[in-house]
Formats: sequence, C-alpha cells, structure tokens
Amino acid sequence: MFNQDDQDKSNRQDAMTTSYETVFCDRFRRAVWSALSQVFLAWIPAVGIIWVGSVGNGQERLQKQSQSSLQAGDINTEFSRVYIFVDRTTALGHAHGVEGRLLNGNVTIDGSHPGELVFDMKSFDADTPNGRKVFGLADDIDQGTRKKVTENMLGAEVLYVSKYPEAKLENITLSSTGKTSDRKLPEILMEGDFTLHNTTRKISATCDLEEKNGWNHLRGKFRIRQTDYGIKPYTRALGAVGVKDELLIYGDLWIAPSQ
Repeated sequence: MFNQDDQDKSNRQDAMTTSYETVFCDRFRRAVWSALSQVFLAWIPAVGIIWVGSVGNGQERLQKQSQSSLQAGDINTEFSRVYIFVDRTTALGHAHGVEGRLLNGNVTIDGSHPGELVFDMKSFDADTPNGRKVFGLADDIDQGTRKKVTENMLGAEVLYVSKYPEAKLENITLSSTGKTSDRKLPEILMEGDFTLHNTTRKISATCDLEEKNGWNHLRGKFRIRQTDYGIKPYTRALGAVGVKDELLIYGDLWIAPSQ
C-alpha cells in the first residue's frame, strides 16, 4: 500500500498531466482554427475574382460577337429604336409617344453606298415609358388605354400592319452640314425616300453623330403628314377626339463601325 506522501505525490502528477493536456489541446485547437481561418479568408476573394472576371469577360465577348456578326454600316436592331410623336387636335384625349423597332438596315457613315432602313410596323407600341419620355410626355397613361390606342394604331384605319407590315427608308445619303447639334456633336443631314402604305416621298432628317461604346450612334428626326401616304388621321366622337395629320419621327440608331 502507498503511504500518504506517495498518494499526495501521485495526485500532484495527475494534476500536472491534466494541465499539460488541457494546455496542449487548447493550443492545438487554436493552431488548427487559425490555419483554417487563413485558408477560408484567402478563398473568399479568390472566388469573388473568378466570378467577377467571368461576368466581365462574358460581357466583352458578347459585345465582340454582336459586332463581329455585323458588317460595317449594319444596324444593331437590338438597341436601335424609332419613336413617333402623335399630337392631339383638341384639349380632349392625349398626345402619344410611340416606340417601334427595325427589322434590318445599313447606313454607311462614309457614304460609300446608299443606305436603307426597314421598319417593323407590327412592333410599334403606343405610350411605352420610353416612348413618352423621349418627347417629354407625362407618364399618366393606364395600361387599358395604352392597349386600346395600340390596337387602333395597328388596325386597318391607321397603319394597317396586317397589309403593310413594313415601312422603308431607302437611298439614304449622309452629308455634313458643317454645324454642331444641341448636343455639341457634328450635325449630319440624312436624305432618302420614305415608303409607307406603298407610297414613297422624299424626306430629309437633321441628325447628329458620335462614336460611343464602339458604335456609331446616329440620332435624328423628320416630319411627315399622314395624308401624304393615304392615311386618314384617327378621329372619334365627331372630331371631338383625334390626332393631328403631322407626325414627328425620331430615330435612335446604333450602327456597326468600319472594321
């Protein structure tokens, strides 16, 4: 049997062993957690860089592909738009801003050959937010009214898109006026033959031109009278509600540059 001194000595050794084990385990856990933390913290920015880099490269590839699929002068139909301002004849009713798209087109800035724009008449949509914003109109048209106005506009009484699904601006030429626009850009005169409802009239549009985001950005406007193209201006309630004969057409074109 052990005497009391031997027992006390044994207890002290056990306590020291337990203390050493506790300290060792605690230090071991801290070391492991510290190492894992460094790995984790290093991994987070690495993942972020890969993700951001992938998105950026994707956008660059998209831009290059959309340009490489077009020839010099081709219209980027995804971003190009045409807007029409339709004014009212009386205090009743609304003035309208119409938004439409192009089917295709080509306009060479250097004038190496006559250009052409083909308008997708079925795409025309009355009083879209952008359509109203372009002409400074208040955005106070409800969806029901918008739908009705669009139906009337596309119907047989006005654009008759089931019979005339396209309009064209052909034999386009561009020439510098030597002036600057309100946007402090070079002013360009666009001239051509505009065909609507199988009727062709010469038009001229005052435009301006800038190079932006790798594209030629051409913006301009011209006016036509509906009656010149065999269209009777829309009217209702014995003329109490109706639109004016003259339309203001505004083009916003993104054109592929020369390679």
